[in-house]
Amino acid sequence: MENTSNSSNSIFKTIGPGFLLAGAAIGVSHLVQATRAGADYGFLLLWVLVLACVTKYPFLEFGPRFAAGSGNHLITGYRKMGKFPYWTFIVITVGSMFIIQAAVTIVTAGLAERLFGMGWSTFTWSFVILGTCIALLLIGKYPALDKTMKVIVSLLGLATLTAVLLAFGEGRVENVLSITPPEVWNKAGIAFIISFMGWMPIPLDASVWHSIWTKEKAERNKRRTTIKEAFTDFNVGYMAAAIIGLLFFLMGALIMFGSGVSFSGNGVEFSGQLIDLYGKTLGDWSKPIIAVAAFIAMFSTTLAVTDAFPRVISEILAENKPRSKPKIKWINYKINVFLIPGLSLLILYFFTTSFTTLIDFATALSFLSAPFIAWFNYKLVTGEQLKVVDRPGKVYRYFSLGCLAILVLFNLVYIYTLIE
Repeated sequence: MENTSNSSNSIFKTIGPGFLLAGAAIGVSHLVQATRAGADYGFLLLWVLVLACVTKYPFLEFGPRFAAGSGNHLITGYRKMGKFPYWTFIVITVGSMFIIQAAVTIVTAGLAERLFGMGWSTFTWSFVILGTCIALLLIGKYPALDKTMKVIVSLLGLATLTAVLLAFGEGRVENVLSITPPEVWNKAGIAFIISFMGWMPIPLDASVWHSIWTKEKAERNKRRTTIKEAFTDFNVGYMAAAIIGLLFFLMGALIMFGSGVSFSGNGVEFSGQLIDLYGKTLGDWSKPIIAVAAFIAMFSTTLAVTDAFPRVISEILAENKPRSKPKIKWINYKINVFLIPGLSLLILYFFTTSFTTLIDFATALSFLSAPFIAWFNYKLVTGEQLKVVDRPGKVYRYFSLGCLAILVLFNLVYIYTLIE
């Protein structure tokens, strides 16, 4: 009986990185892309949501698995694999991080204006939000927000579940099924499918973030996380992200599809439409509550991204100077926590009016890089850097390779539509 209790306490202490993953995931992919998919195509793209969650599962799970089994994060693993994986990851990260930072920030800015009504521009709100994130990270308040993120994600999930259950009434399902959805197998439709899959439920880059968080959690606990603990923690976060993604998809389909109303390309107006979705099902009393929950969820995502990219860059730079690693990492982190948001603000300055275009571009970019990250992660967890007992089993390996083949196939289809 004592052993069972100790085991339960041990697993509880290591849970955390999975919730960070969920907090980072439940953002643009859910509030924007999943809702748009349902609103524009009804139930037609449900298979895309499921396929995205299934095909990314093993490669995101390999991040905490590798950290738990080896004691290192994925960046160290890539470097030990060779120059090609290491530098390919660096190119992918540097090529996408500014746009990803800009994309999550602009959604948060739209929700902030909707909530506070200050009359500020999206760019002004983005500046204030990023400044706040930087201040929180540098004065060490991020761990406290990590704990509240679990509560916020849970509340937003419950609110969305309630809204979806209510939306199933009044013949809405029959209405969605009776309307012929628009054609999806054309250039525009395929482009949206790719952008939808790009961040659903989260970009594969997040496997690296998760491995760093798992390693740091183990260091705080002063013992290495076991594979079982890492697997449990990952599944809790990943399932939460996938289910809430499904709920937002259903919200868009049940309330907006066939209504003749489409989502605005302006961030502030889009946020207002999103809040109105809840108001139509839960009542006007719910709008302020949902506005606060959605804003905090997106702010948590923006904060996680603002922390993750500088942390990744500092880890990359510190890989080559192991003797002064702690000092070098902190200096590089402080530099990049200003540099990356600063350059992202420049992107927002020029693309503020092209909200959905920016989102589609960022998500498509993430999806195009996914097969590379997936293959590197697969090679790491099936290679010599992990003990045989910690490597995935034969069936799981075949499943992973099948998922990789699907990711490659969709990439080829998308590239074909671009050059056609």
